[in-house]
Amino acid sequence: MKGPWGRGTRWLTCITVDPAQFGATNEDIRLALEAHNIESRPLWKPMHLQPVFAGCEVVGGDVAAALFQHGLCLPSGAAMSDTDLERIVTVIQSLHR
Repeated sequence: MKGPWGRGTRWLTCITVDPAQFGATNEDIRLALEAHNIESRPLWKPMHLQPVFAGCEVVGGDVAAALFQHGLCLPSGAAMSDTDLERIVTVIQSLHR
């Protein structure tokens, strides 16, 4: 939500996908977007899952791991047009079963 003193930057837009409910995985969505020349990417890999931290003590981590497993960063930005948004949404909706 933006205040009356500014405007949204739309810096980062992410979703989580429940494959059982949606009918496709976050990777299915990423690949479909890529096929339409639309860039997206998985959420950042949690530190405790990165090889450099293998063997380190982990406190918690289940939420971060689940977000990484099911999350996807979508295109976003202040310069995105309504046409861009509709194109992205159309590709994602085409995978819904």
